[in-house]
Amino acid sequence: MSSHIIAGLDIGSHSIKMAQARLKEEEQGQGLEIIGLAQEPSSGVRKGQVVKPKETAEKILALKQRVANLSSHKVDQVLVNIGGSHISVVPSHGIVAVSRADGQISQEDVDRVMGAAQTFSLPSNKEVLSVFPKRFMVDGQDSAREVAGMKGVRLEADVLALCAFSPYIKNLTEAVFGADLDIAEIVPSPLMGTEAVLTPRQKELGVAVIDLGAGTTNLAVYEEGDVVHAAVFPVGSENITNDIAIGLRTEHDIAEAIKKEFGTLSQLKGKRKETLEIPDSPSFTFSPKIVMHIIEARAKEIFQFVNKEFKTISRQGTLPGGVVLIGGGAKLPKIAEFAKKELKLPSRIGTPHGIATFETDPVFLGVMGLVARGFQSQGHGFSAGSGDFMQRVKKIFKIFIP
Repeated sequence: MSSHIIAGLDIGSHSIKMAQARLKEEEQGQGLEIIGLAQEPSSGVRKGQVVKPKETAEKILALKQRVANLSSHKVDQVLVNIGGSHISVVPSHGIVAVSRADGQISQEDVDRVMGAAQTFSLPSNKEVLSVFPKRFMVDGQDSAREVAGMKGVRLEADVLALCAFSPYIKNLTEAVFGADLDIAEIVPSPLMGTEAVLTPRQKELGVAVIDLGAGTTNLAVYEEGDVVHAAVFPVGSENITNDIAIGLRTEHDIAEAIKKEFGTLSQLKGKRKETLEIPDSPSFTFSPKIVMHIIEARAKEIFQFVNKEFKTISRQGTLPGGVVLIGGGAKLPKIAEFAKKELKLPSRIGTPHGIATFETDPVFLGVMGLVARGFQSQGHGFSAGSGDFMQRVKKIFKIFIP
């Protein structure tokens, strides 16, 4: 991947998205411009997890060619997400003695305490994807994020480790490599879209991003500039379609069309019946009020999951930056107002931040976040510890290649 061309690959349950971006000079500095963006229906993916790598690889290959044609730049390396409810968050603590005789903390001490915080036991089929420092302590006292240069005898760190199921990592890498692509970084899906929609100020104040996908819903919470929590729930907008199909006793495709054309979370007035015109088939008549109640019940369940996580970290109703909604489910009319009511927090639909793009559909914000993350990694030296992890992934993957 060229230092001036960045590509992201979002593998979702309903569709696979790819974006290619380039750096451009602006009056206030550098920014990102999307030069290629496309999606393909998913294949071989279930609940955000790659289960049939060869099928997924075929879709990625077709998508790669489409994006290359749009941008006139070859796609050879991507940042890719890994999704699914197998992703877990593990808090950990590390402690080291300051090495210098004068007690001044060096960067080496910071690296050592971060390493010590990562020495926790995991099942043999789990891998650490990313590690984020939550706080540092010098001689038992809470300290600033930048502790290098301070003086003390003992340095401690609390970290948040995001872990994933090794077989699903293997399936993901097999699918991407099968499309003749290299992997620059594997990003946990809850963090995928955050760099596209959040400002540094929002991250500092305290904010949550909810990615309403088809098979899963992802949650990431930021405070004081860093990730403080993440979670994946095994429900998404596809469950709404299934609920409509069951409630109206109709086919899945008809239920999906009803959701897209008539679905809403606002109180309905007026028509008691609506009719969906179906090409080459009899029209389908239904009650829009029943559809609204079906959607409301599932949306309420999703936000109850979110509220439960907020309660776990004592952030229920207390995030000044509110909630930002992204993903295909964010296109449901009035969902931001519904989220505000259920979560008791300011809520809005995400829009691209610092990215020049011809497309603002919330479904593409995840993949835009990946390219934004790639830009940060190259321009500011930020990689969330992905380098060592990718080396491990390549070694693991070689074991499975005949």
